[in-house]
Amino acid sequence: MSRTARRTRRTRRPLRALQVAGAGAAALLALSACSSSDDDSSASSSAKSDSSASTSSADKVSGTVTVFAAASLKESFTTLGEQFEKEHPGTKVTFSFGGSDSLAASITGGAPADVFASASPKTMKIVTDAGDASGTPATFVRNELEIATLPGNPDGIASLKDLTKSGLKVVLCDKGVPCGAAAQKALDASKLKLTPVSYEQDVKAALTKVELKEADAAVVYKTDVHAAGDKVEGVEFPESADAINDYPIASLKAAQNTEGAEAFIALVRSAEGQKVLTGAGFLKP
Repeated sequence: MSRTARRTRRTRRPLRALQVAGAGAAALLALSACSSSDDDSSASSSAKSDSSASTSSADKVSGTVTVFAAASLKESFTTLGEQFEKEHPGTKVTFSFGGSDSLAASITGGAPADVFASASPKTMKIVTDAGDASGTPATFVRNELEIATLPGNPDGIASLKDLTKSGLKVVLCDKGVPCGAAAQKALDASKLKLTPVSYEQDVKAALTKVELKEADAAVVYKTDVHAAGDKVEGVEFPESADAINDYPIASLKAAQNTEGAEAFIALVRSAEGQKVLTGAGFLKP
């Protein structure tokens, strides 16, 4: 073999090695691109799946949600009900507001409801002891007492003791209602005795007596004084700190709309719901 032929063969060998290496690199790049494409496709599918699950969950909330709630929650819950209906088109939130003890009795008596929001753990216990609550009730806000007087406070009421003045017409909530039980607790702590002109079945009824000038003062919640605006004047008293009520909420076993009940409770306990409640004068749990 000539020297020229040997040189040609030696030159071809490195060229072939380079060609093989190049082909291998191209194959690796193609495989990598394919793998990346598969990962992107998988991530996209996962995102679509999550989105579908979220949409599916939202779609479950429909129909009417029936809420039994303490009278003091009327303004804030009405606002949250309207918000709930906007967030879940096609739904309807109906409320029954009143004294927590009466509402609890109605629930244990078979009244149809999906959610119960009470003004005290004691009245919620009536429902849980009867086995009518689903899950463990959760405290979502707290409330403090305040004295509601006529606008301008013409009788110069400055303390709880002032309510015992002769000739002063004072209204209290019934002792079986949370606001009445709290008022009695504050009076007992102060060692004061007070005979009201009437005991009312819920806090709104007690406040209305002052608004209509049928009473000079009433012991109600701060939230109710806040809601009444300039129709009454509020007077704080230190003993109220010893009678703060926790408000628990729970879905009910006999609920006709379980998904709606859970969604409404979630809204009440959310940051958005808490903003509405604290804006109405409620304390954080």
